[in-house]
Amino acid sequence: MGKTDKFEYDFLRSIFNGTAITNWSATAGTTKVWVGLHTADPGDSGTTAAEGGYTAYTRIAVERSTTGWVVSSGSSNAVATVSPVGAVTFPQVATTSTGTFTHASIYPASDTTGPEAAYNGTLTPNINFSQNVTPSITTGSSITET
Repeated sequence: MGKTDKFEYDFLRSIFNGTAITNWSATAGTTKVWVGLHTADPGDSGTTAAEGGYTAYTRIAVERSTTGWVVSSGSSNAVATVSPVGAVTFPQVATTSTGTFTHASIYPASDTTGPEAAYNGTLTPNINFSQNVTPSITTGSSITET
């Protein structure tokens, strides 16, 4: 069983833009969401698996509104996607750590030991990181539900 295209779009707008889903939910809750980066698919468990990858890494807060996120429609059998309105910039990599961020997750808090993610998906394009690189999800990036 899967979500309809309309509900998928409405769900993403609820999580990222704080828009109520008619007959289903209100918009109570946090005014920000916290973005995390992963070097592998964290899966449906919503855990912090493969999150981070370097010493200075931390989640970044983004407004839970249309000023923070653009949600594309999932109409005509297209998958709904989410993109930031502005760059989501993470701390610079100061160590010799290297890797590739392939997925992003959305959390209700900044604490990397909990709670579990509400949403995760494939990050396009992937972000390669190494010493002196400042990882950033740009307005040209998208997060696609997996």
